[in-house]
Amino acid sequence: MNLFLEEISSEDGMVYGLTTIGHVGLVVLIIITLAIMSFFVNKDGKGKLSIKQITVSGLCLALAFVLSHCKLPDLPFGGSITILSMFFVTYIGYVYGPRVSMAAAFAYGFLQLTDNPKIYSVPQLICDYILAFAALGLSGFFYNKKYGMIKGYIAGVLGRYFFAVLSGVIFFAQYTPAGKTPLGYSLGYNATYIVPEAVMTLVFLSIPAVRYTLKRIKMEANEKDIRKAVQLG
Repeated sequence: MNLFLEEISSEDGMVYGLTTIGHVGLVVLIIITLAIMSFFVNKDGKGKLSIKQITVSGLCLALAFVLSHCKLPDLPFGGSITILSMFFVTYIGYVYGPRVSMAAAFAYGFLQLTDNPKIYSVPQLICDYILAFAALGLSGFFYNKKYGMIKGYIAGVLGRYFFAVLSGVIFFAQYTPAGKTPLGYSLGYNATYIVPEAVMTLVFLSIPAVRYTLKRIKMEANEKDIRKAVQLG
């Protein structure tokens, strides 16, 4: 563990950060994940991810990562209110569906680990970063549904909230204030940053001009694939 992690604080117990080798390893994992994405086959077996799909997904992840730094101060045990950062991960699902969104959200979890993560143990790392952010990819299962952009966003946020609460109950129960249960405290603590961001995002998405623009981008991002399908048909 010392090869990839180093102790950076002892105020809240054993807290770790990534070493230089750890950061390099994460970058390699992100590259491998994105490379694997390009070999995924469609359900009909007719093709792999296109360069356009990978490019659009990469741009959305980069935008989400940048926006994740536009935030209020971090909470003591992790989490903060950001500006639309979760949305642009879920937007990949709205554009391309679950096959792309799950892989992209999984890669985003690794990307978040490069940004001063709070690591108490490997299982906590997996729950708080890999699984929690990968859950944003659930948005892809609603990409062809009515109001799929909003439904997908809510599904992704609820998925992340589930793993954040689970982490609080399993790994941070000792910090529960007297008179409260670990589950109740974790539900409330994680809601303090996830709910406000979700509400702000949904208000933003309720603006007709915003919805129209995002739908238009989806159509343009899939235009080549649609024309190809028509030609093959």
